[in-house]
Amino acid sequence: MINEMLHKKILSKMDVLCEWFDKESKGKFLPFYSSYDIRDSSYKMTNVDANIYPAGFNNICPTDKEYAPKTMDEYIQKHYPKTEKVLLITEDNLKNVYYWENVNAIKSLLIEAGYDVRVGMPSLQDQDSMELESYLSNIVKVEKIISRDGKLQLQDFVPDLTISNNDFTKLYPHWGDTSKTIMTPSMELGWYQRRKSVYFDHYNQVATEFAKILDVDPWLFTVKTEVFTDFDVSSEESRLKLSEKVETALAAIAEDYKKRGITETPFLFIKNNSGTYGLGVTQVKTAEEVTHWTYDARKKMKAQKGGGRFSEVIIQEGVPTVIKSGGAVAEPTIYMVGDHLVGGFLRAHESKDERESLNSPGAVYKKLCLSDLKIKAEGCPLENVYGWVAKMGLLAIGRETESMHAKYPGYTQ
Repeated sequence: MINEMLHKKILSKMDVLCEWFDKESKGKFLPFYSSYDIRDSSYKMTNVDANIYPAGFNNICPTDKEYAPKTMDEYIQKHYPKTEKVLLITEDNLKNVYYWENVNAIKSLLIEAGYDVRVGMPSLQDQDSMELESYLSNIVKVEKIISRDGKLQLQDFVPDLTISNNDFTKLYPHWGDTSKTIMTPSMELGWYQRRKSVYFDHYNQVATEFAKILDVDPWLFTVKTEVFTDFDVSSEESRLKLSEKVETALAAIAEDYKKRGITETPFLFIKNNSGTYGLGVTQVKTAEEVTHWTYDARKKMKAQKGGGRFSEVIIQEGVPTVIKSGGAVAEPTIYMVGDHLVGGFLRAHESKDERESLNSPGAVYKKLCLSDLKIKAEGCPLENVYGWVAKMGLLAIGRETESMHAKYPGYTQ
């Protein structure tokens, strides 16, 4: 197991790492919140997904939630000073009771932090408001969002700050001008134009720098990721080209394994390059699987939030998980507010194996408390190492934002 070794190295280099992290994050646009799915295989520990508009706040450790309001307040007062009124923009998930539990959790944390919070839903156009019930029977009132003089607001509520929990897979033309809206995370980081391949390019660069400080093999933290830009799951020619890329990628991973004495069989994930909610994700072990995808397999690969088609996928190194919770395979998800760790949980799935995607129906969420780090870092190897993988992810988002020339109106350093 590498986590004990990495934990000790991180503790021994903590001052240097903190100085490096502060230097690299300084001057970057950092989103209000973010989350990171992490895979720990015992020989590799890496980030396999990053969400800038994370749901699931209801699942973080209860002890972590006690610290979250203060962290949220510190972020807002640092980057958006004098904020008093907050508009929280949600997804259009009318029937997803678990999602509304998440919205209720975010709203409650912001209210506890001292803010006047109202909730708006983009698709609500024909009525002024409606009430939605969460999984635990909490009632969330959502209201119609309008744009007035370039600023998103409610009919009787002009926010100082808009926080989005909508990942903008699509934009909303009916809003019209939004140029004066002060929003975090920036709408420009929505999936309508963000790409996983860009994020992982930056993540692998950051992970290599981190590994150099620890004097360990960067391969421990990086994840091979290649973009395929001519994707059409219905086209036999496209699937053939994709299978050739898969074959090359599997061979490269097999060579990495051989160099390090790892006897595992390589596998890959093919993912929608702008996908979210675990949709458009398929595991493959051989190139032949791609050319022989069944109708159901092709249908699964077409799935995308909001429908529509996509023409880019990433071919990503598969990393198994050795984490177990109650007998079920699991993976940690870490949440951040700004540049601070704010919570986490273990995503567990009884019907999946250690090589499959766990972000799918049937997943349950188990306790993982990052607040333990504030008590005694030496006794929390998993939280410590996973926390630093998340911090690497945040630095990658900062660099990604720069590369996209995304702007954060009203943001102060």
